[in-house]
Amino acid sequence: MHTKIKPIYKRVLLKISGESLQGKKDFGIDSTFLNRIIKEIKILISFGIQIAIVVGGGNLFRGSCFSDLGINRIFADNIGMLSTIINGLAIHGFMSKFSINSYLMSSFCIPSICEVYNREKAIKLISNNSLVIFTGGIGNPLFTTDSAACLRAIETDSEIVLKATNVNGVYSDDPKKNSNAIFYDSIRYKDVINNKLKIMDSCSLILARDYNLPIRVFNINKHMSIYKAALGIKEGTLIYHR
Repeated sequence: MHTKIKPIYKRVLLKISGESLQGKKDFGIDSTFLNRIIKEIKILISFGIQIAIVVGGGNLFRGSCFSDLGINRIFADNIGMLSTIINGLAIHGFMSKFSINSYLMSSFCIPSICEVYNREKAIKLISNNSLVIFTGGIGNPLFTTDSAACLRAIETDSEIVLKATNVNGVYSDDPKKNSNAIFYDSIRYKDVINNKLKIMDSCSLILARDYNLPIRVFNINKHMSIYKAALGIKEGTLIYHR
């Protein structure tokens, strides 16, 4: 382990996809996987890194798929946002198991479960080294949790978004379909957008670009990948403005 490395980031926002939480399961949450990543997060906290998390809900429900069955997309997306809160509760519970001081916020009001998102309180909590979990997306349908991650990162003055996925980073094409796909160690926002590389939706990319917010995309299934990405060790792909 890189014990002598000094972190280059003071505050990061970690985006965890719902699909990642499945681990080796076909549905739901893999407790073994969640244990592993929270152990990595605890190490980062010991380095003094302030962490916020935005979590997706695709392991439980995907609004876009349900809408294909004829269900109104607005209704479907609302169910998807509720799924992110379920995942957030699970992460919050595991944080308590590891004695990590965490706080759960939702973009809409569910007073018996968690507090509604409040920017000033979130910044205060993060500044005092509490880990804050943001759920419910941005609180509106038709927006992805990637957009929520970029928005919350900007609002909380995070220095980078760490997008934890099931892929190694950004490629010129789908590496599962094209063995000649080129892997990028780093790439500019304009190139991702212009080449329509489907690593994130364009709304989140444009938001991050306009606020000069870097994003590192990496494979959460690789051992210590969260640790490396947060410490600035080469991992995955860095998306940057200039």
